[in-house]
Amino acid sequence: MYRSRMLDLSSWLTAEHRKPMVIRGARQVGKTWMARTLAEAHEMTLIELNFEKQPKLINLFSSNDPETILFNLSTSLDITIDPLKSLLLLDEIQAAPEILAKLRWFAEDMPQLPVIATGSLLEFVLEDHTFSMPVGRINYMHLEPMSFEEFLMACGKERLVDYLKSFEMNTQIPATIHDRLTALFNEYIIIGGLPAAIQSWVSSRSLKNVNQIQHELIATYRDDFSKYSKRVPTDRLDEVMLSVPKQLASKFVYTQVSPDVSVHYIKKAVSLLNKARISHCVTNSSANGVPLGANSREKYFKEIFIDVGLCSSALGLTLNDIQTTEDPQFVNKGGLAEQVVGQLLRTITPYYIEPSLYCWSREEKGSSAEVDYLIQHNSRIIPVEVKAGKAGTLKSLHILMGLKNFALAVRVNADFPSATEVKLTNSLGKKVSYTLLSIPFYLTGQISRLLEKF
Repeated sequence: MYRSRMLDLSSWLTAEHRKPMVIRGARQVGKTWMARTLAEAHEMTLIELNFEKQPKLINLFSSNDPETILFNLSTSLDITIDPLKSLLLLDEIQAAPEILAKLRWFAEDMPQLPVIATGSLLEFVLEDHTFSMPVGRINYMHLEPMSFEEFLMACGKERLVDYLKSFEMNTQIPATIHDRLTALFNEYIIIGGLPAAIQSWVSSRSLKNVNQIQHELIATYRDDFSKYSKRVPTDRLDEVMLSVPKQLASKFVYTQVSPDVSVHYIKKAVSLLNKARISHCVTNSSANGVPLGANSREKYFKEIFIDVGLCSSALGLTLNDIQTTEDPQFVNKGGLAEQVVGQLLRTITPYYIEPSLYCWSREEKGSSAEVDYLIQHNSRIIPVEVKAGKAGTLKSLHILMGLKNFALAVRVNADFPSATEVKLTNSLGKKVSYTLLSIPFYLTGQISRLLEKF
């Protein structure tokens, strides 16, 4: 399958001053696949080590000398390793966290050998490590589920991808193309962005098969809970994971997870699932300036799930009939519209920056308001409102624009794209004037490029 991050990984491979690359992301997003595909594309010998499946290999890295480590590997695996023609893949490195520290020696003493490390629970290691991390001697790549454009590529819709990437706001989209992209986006909402589900859909066109895979993926994440159980009981983690899809598009309330369980354990479970990237926190920002996380409110936050397809399965939505996707209200069931936009916003972050999501809220009696997302574009804050259908009031957005005097906002909905000048008096009695950029869901991945024109 096509992954846009492969371009970044290829650039890393051919860079003059290359450092070991650590690919970070949840389980089943394609980290190992990318390393294998990179080696194949560049006709390199792949030395793949999986420390979960092969824990005995860990002792081959006892030395800090890369030459000795390669000699140990060559002897143990009975292979010849040419650093100039090989790629060393250290998979599931969270099972051998001390090897992360060894990466500095590969960077310093054997830069000619490309090294990739991957791990689905790496965030726990990075938080609790007792060894010296090779700061400045490794690169990070953050990998998310597949974007809508990548979904289209997997479905053989390359021309539609080209159309999206070349679209400009002064272009009128023909109704036929708009309807086709909308229908495909609704498919994406059901299938999701996890490679296994997309691969099944492309090969079988069976929603039943996709649904089975989605439930198996959820079971895989549950199986991982045993690795966190020393910190939080697995029951609490399971309850929170099932609660996230139910609380989409609203303030996350601990007591809604389970009113009979201590908030302390629920709070800890949420934190762990965020670290494992099974769920993502949408932090409440004051929107007073950049960076957006500088002034956040810990008591108010939202959560989205790792993937919209898994979210649909967790909510128990019926996937028996593809015609369901043509119901315009389907997108809004369980807050899926906000889920899918947040998920796609995480894919547009540069690979070396950890994705983060922000929202804005005002809890004033008689004038409360909430804007779904805030994004930073260059040095500007851009509010993003999500509306499931073609219509919907923008009362909260008008309040925010009046309070902060922002000049530009984005609305994501099911309508045709447009750019309009908004001039009105908001519910607080303040005159508001700003440009509203409205884009359909299928253009979410193009937000950064489209904003450049404004």
